[in-house]
Amino acid sequence: MKLGIFMYFHARSYRKTLESTEKNSVNWIKRHIIFHDKKHPNEMGGKEIEEFLNYLALETNVAASSQNQALNASYY
Repeated sequence: MKLGIFMYFHARSYRKTLESTEKNSVNWIKRHIIFHDKKHPNEMGGKEIEEFLNYLALETNVAASSQNQALNASYY
């Protein structure tokens, strides 16, 4: 019985982590699209991703971990 409760809370915590990751990814994708004047993602490639990451690093001074999140979101 105790293991069942543990598994329940573990699964619940895992779902919340997935939801949080998804929300962060959507936020980075939106920021990327807005940065490129609402250009459709299918029309963008590596050049646009590099420009966005450079902007984040040089002009907004976001942390390296945030840049990695933005890069990983671009794979969606």
